[in-house]
Amino acid sequence: MLDSINWALIAPLLIVQFILAIVALVDLARIHATNGPKWVWVIVILLLNTIGPIIYFIFGRKTT
Repeated sequence: MLDSINWALIAPLLIVQFILAIVALVDLARIHATNGPKWVWVIVILLLNTIGPIIYFIFGRKTT
């Protein structure tokens, strides 16, 4: 089953997803004010894969 997967196409997507999640979690840990509780944003970032970190950067960061 794993032999039939084209890793040349999947690997870059997995790497981008991993980097987005790490950057969003680090930003969430450093920032003091968010739109909503931080624990909700952790769940969004981790469970919504690639779109979760993007949603966090658009809606989660509180602008001053």
